[in-house]
Amino acid sequence: MTELLTASQMRALEQAAIASGEVTGLELMERAGQGVVEAIFEEWPAFAPAAGVDWGPAPKPPGYLKQEEKGPWRAVVLCGPGNNGGDGFVVARLLAGFGWAVDVFFYGDVERLPADARVNYERWSEVGSVHLWNDDAIEGRLDGFVSGDRSSFEHQLVVDALFGVGLTRNMPVDTERARHGFVPTVTHTPQSERPKYVAVDLPSGLCSDSGVNRGAFPMDLTVTFHRPKLGHYLFGDNHFGGGPSLCNQVSVIDIGLESSRADQPVLLMDSKNLAAKLSKNSCEHKFNHGSALVLSGGSGRTGAARLAARGALRIGAGLVTLGVPPAAQLEVAGHVSALMVKRVADADGLAEVLQDKRLNALCLGPGLGLERARALVPVALAAGQASVLDADALSTFADDPRTLFDMAHERCVLTPHGGEFARLFPDLAEKLKAPAEKGPAYSKVDATREAAARAGCVVLFKGPDTVIADPSGRCSVHAAAYDRAAPWLATAGAGDVLAGFITGLLARGFAPMQAAESATWLHVECARSFGPGLIAEDLSEQLPHVFRELEV
Repeated sequence: MTELLTASQMRALEQAAIASGEVTGLELMERAGQGVVEAIFEEWPAFAPAAGVDWGPAPKPPGYLKQEEKGPWRAVVLCGPGNNGGDGFVVARLLAGFGWAVDVFFYGDVERLPADARVNYERWSEVGSVHLWNDDAIEGRLDGFVSGDRSSFEHQLVVDALFGVGLTRNMPVDTERARHGFVPTVTHTPQSERPKYVAVDLPSGLCSDSGVNRGAFPMDLTVTFHRPKLGHYLFGDNHFGGGPSLCNQVSVIDIGLESSRADQPVLLMDSKNLAAKLSKNSCEHKFNHGSALVLSGGSGRTGAARLAARGALRIGAGLVTLGVPPAAQLEVAGHVSALMVKRVADADGLAEVLQDKRLNALCLGPGLGLERARALVPVALAAGQASVLDADALSTFADDPRTLFDMAHERCVLTPHGGEFARLFPDLAEKLKAPAEKGPAYSKVDATREAAARAGCVVLFKGPDTVIADPSGRCSVHAAAYDRAAPWLATAGAGDVLAGFITGLLARGFAPMQAAESATWLHVECARSFGPGLIAEDLSEQLPHVFRELEV
């Protein structure tokens, strides 16, 4: 899996590499600037030189191309007061070297620039001018729409190198007009008609650790270095767009830190090695693949449990049984074929069913009903089997979450959505909603890690940016974004199917964290495989196709 880093982890890696003599800060800045320019040319080939990009044996010297020889493309580069601004000065110099006319606007104090950024400020100054920050001047170059003439854009590219990962507060604002200088172009001009916007590391104003928007605006391309950051994949908890919606797409550039690894990184989930884990031995008996029990609610409330049970069966559990109350037996029997049905009237009935030692995974919650869940969850957890608690099995303990946490064990997976999470962990939910004035904003990763430690088991915090953590602090993220976006997954019953997928993998012997991660990835892949028009019943039926694609 790919590592997702916080701003402090990235700084530590860079500082360690510099301290070891492996690389200088100036070299890292040059590589970053080159990476941004390469990514721009790759994304928009019309911008690239006809002969391609050739950096030569060393960075080209300043002023190697006279102004009158410059080509037709024009760029505005917005440079900030730190090393992100230094990267921007490199980008400006390199673009000029490829024939671009470049306007650089600097927000900050030259005397306070970090040493490496100051060097690149001076290198650029030998090539072109540095304009001090001026809202009106920037608007004049960028805002053809506000002037009423969209054809008046003189610049085809805007590079945001203002703050990157270094911003730990809200974006500076022009208090008289209550906006930042280049906002009107970004917010009022359709993306297809405005210049191309490229962010260096992160859109300025996007919190790198949480995905919270502190004044950032949408980019066409975000170019980051070494590893993606959490903010690229977390949506944050506000109404102004989070990481993926602001970054649009992310290009990760290698700047030569491959020998460096972060301490306890968050992992971005992928399908690596998943096929090997999912393959079955052709000589095995069905019980070698596990036996799962999914508990159902009463008459008229069995659909969610049936969705979960079918998901568990499709994902490879050898046998799946629906535990239903007497009044719902006939209803369930008329809807299932491959699933088994057992009567589970109450807590005593569940205790009796659990005497079957072949049962090795339980799912409680989908459509279970709060009263029935309150009675059955303690019996299920006392059995010590791998268990998924979803929906009603979580909400029934909203008045006393500590009771649930005291019963939970390390083989449990809790799968709350945002509302259920707030009921179980109200203090953590409040921290997520609280505005961050200074420092990195409290993130969904922070909240899920704290929740897992408190509950003593794996917590899967659902959403378009699903976060999964165990009590040790291991954490992974799956964002249904970028090339894995699946907005049609927001449909009734989809969470029930996910609970079933996790249950089926637990029955097959997957560890709780591994089962949660694998099921989440497959859940989104099934949605992507089906496409728009998806309803919950379709998810499980896509698994055979997904497995074939994985060569399971």
